[in-house]
Amino acid sequence: MFACLACSAAELELQGSRLLVSGMLDGSAIKTFTELLGKGTVRTVVFEDSFGGTAEAAGAYADAIRASGVDTEIRGQCMAACAYAFLAGKTHRFGYGLQVNGVLLPVATRPTAAELAVRWRGEDTHKTLAEFTPIAAAAPIQATEAGAGSAKDNWQPDHGVLFTASPTLFGRIYNAFYCDGTQGRDFSKCERLSNADPFKLGVLTP
Repeated sequence: MFACLACSAAELELQGSRLLVSGMLDGSAIKTFTELLGKGTVRTVVFEDSFGGTAEAAGAYADAIRASGVDTEIRGQCMAACAYAFLAGKTHRFGYGLQVNGVLLPVATRPTAAELAVRWRGEDTHKTLAEFTPIAAAAPIQATEAGAGSAKDNWQPDHGVLFTASPTLFGRIYNAFYCDGTQGRDFSKCERLSNADPFKLGVLTP
């Protein structure tokens, strides 16, 4: 589970052609979410301060987004489960405004430069998500190689690659960090990654 003990269950708010999703993606609102997208009036799904959820819910949200062909946007923070739903959008962008936007993509281990280049493009997104699902954990070979007995062992809160965008007088400044989970919510302690432009890596679309 991409857990967040302090977070509330997902809340949905329809704002014209934009559907605002906040809170934890725990599956409680997936039926309503899918129904709203199925009406064909939503053009953009906006994730706002969503700090966790389950891998199963992440997959369900991502499937609904991909099937409807809507765009996705982040306003504030989008962590773990939210990140995979976000990447399913036809286009996926950070929202405008004065807030700092961030997306944390969980990883089991520190990715190499080569892995970063392809990790969140197309089908590779699903492969990454599979690292945290019960199906992956049940496979003896994968579990042995990872040295872990369950999907939960592969995931730690606040562990992953964090992409941020901070507003300045001269435009936005984009940064990328590797967070090993020990920093908690103090992301200033994360290791900064060079040559990790979110647009080049496919995490954000122009």
